Amino acid sequence: MAILEKNRIKLGATAVNKQDAIRQAGTLLVESGCVAAPYVDGMLAREATMSTYLGNGVSIPHGQYDDREHIKQTGISVLQVPAGIVWDEDDEDELAYLIIGIAANSDEHITVLSNLADAIEDPDMADELARTEDVELILRSLNGVPDSV
Repeated sequence: MAILEKNRIKLGATAVNKQDAIRQAGTLLVESGCVAAPYVDGMLAREATMSTYLGNGVSIPHGQYDDREHIKQTGISVLQVPAGIVWDEDDEDELAYLIIGIAANSDEHITVLSNLADAIEDPDMADELARTEDVELILRSLNGVPDSV
């Protein structure tokens, strides 16, 4: 099973603030069977203690260590917010366009983070993913599948 599946991607979303964006990304994980509902509260609690903003318009909200009991299977969700969400109230220029919810059992998060880093460390690729209307591009990029020739 792929870490990211179509039913965990929402393109062209809107969110009123980062908490709303985190809830939406978490809901995609809940509705697809990756996590139980309390995991989303853990994602919000984690964000309250430390920002999950990576740069290049990408944030990776995830639960805390104690929230692992709510993970049913490893998976990520992608909430694409083309208008952006202010992620740091102290820096209104810090906008997140891709909110990538992460739920990972044991050390599987290392593979998840590796795939994410490869896809989003390039600002042009991160921008393309933030604006694309092609779900397949996001699937290929974040599942670590190279483009076919």
